[in-house]
Amino acid sequence: GPSENDPFGPNSPFAPFFRGMPPFGFQMPAPQPIRGEGSGFIIRPDGVIMTNAHVVNGASEVTVRLTDRREYTAKVVGVDPKSDIAILKISGKDLPTVRLGESRSLRVGEWVLAIGAPFGFENSATAGIVSAKGRTLGGGYVPFIQTDVPINPGNSGGPLFNMRGEVVGINSQIYSRSGGYMGVSFSIPIDVAMQVGEQLQTTGHATRGKLGVLIQPVTQGLADSFGLPQPAGALVSSVEKGGPAEKAGVEPGDVILKLNGHTIEDSSELPVQIASLAPGTAVNLEVWRTHAPRELSVKLGTMEEKGTTARNGSHKESGKLGLAVRPLTPDEQKNGNVKGGLLVERVTGPAAEAGIQPGDVVIAANGSNVTSAEQLKSAVEKSKGHIALLIQRGETRIFVPVRVG
Repeated sequence: GPSENDPFGPNSPFAPFFRGMPPFGFQMPAPQPIRGEGSGFIIRPDGVIMTNAHVVNGASEVTVRLTDRREYTAKVVGVDPKSDIAILKISGKDLPTVRLGESRSLRVGEWVLAIGAPFGFENSATAGIVSAKGRTLGGGYVPFIQTDVPINPGNSGGPLFNMRGEVVGINSQIYSRSGGYMGVSFSIPIDVAMQVGEQLQTTGHATRGKLGVLIQPVTQGLADSFGLPQPAGALVSSVEKGGPAEKAGVEPGDVILKLNGHTIEDSSELPVQIASLAPGTAVNLEVWRTHAPRELSVKLGTMEEKGTTARNGSHKESGKLGLAVRPLTPDEQKNGNVKGGLLVERVTGPAAEAGIQPGDVVIAANGSNVTSAEQLKSAVEKSKGHIALLIQRGETRIFVPVRVG
């Protein structure tokens, strides 16, 4: 057995700390529940509360503490991760509510105030100004209000007030390289939040309209290629088969300029506006096709919740572009779900500078399908300044403007 001088023996001063444990063993602490904190605000006196989805999503139990220290166990009525909105319900009556404003009346430069519990410091107020409006993050469906209000962990879900004491937004997230506040904060407009919140209260989930297209921004090079007077609108890079847009006659290469008469200045505006409409709504689109505008009517669908490789073979150079291409074989067309198309085997010059890669498939040039190097060369010869190539890369289709001449 261990000697009396053993520093870990029964007579050791450390013995009380190890008594009842296996020799040289360590007892793991019992797992503790993970707790999170956030903020919210009461929108109805009978206890309906609005907060962020990420504050309560996945929680097994939600406790609400009011400013007067009363505590309630809350029921999660509905959660919408796409907009980051959640509705809670507590049992109460005649509870104090916030006054709701209109986020669309906010002006850049206007002072705003956030109230929340940063790092657990309850009922903390921080102030700043509106830096910008209509920011879309990561191709989402929320036109965020950007502010320089200090927002930190624990502020999420709290109200953003204007100087009239009206809620104009919900503090949602920050942009940071350090993990802490860096002067760029984002809030969900209250108009958007209430639209989602009403659906969550009624049905427990939110529905959104769907157009059924993939879009990309219109750059100056693409505008030149399509004959647009200025780089604006949303360029349709692909159309969902059997979707609402295809049924209405929308085609890849169309540039959506207006939705119900409202000009689409930037492509990021289109998903936000479509998502705000109910499925089944009929909308009017003004699209730019073959150097001229035309009108289309689309009945929106419902948004669901939820690679090509190079081979050896003969190829031809398309000189001005710097592309070596060859027609796709029937098997390659079938596997890539394309008709025609040219496989890019080598890239140099303007095409390489534009980001085209070996293995990409050229589907169309300036809106016309290409099935041979001669067709591509002819399209290049007719182009002035830029040519817009529709490229398929894996499962994705994008338009790439390439400078020629």
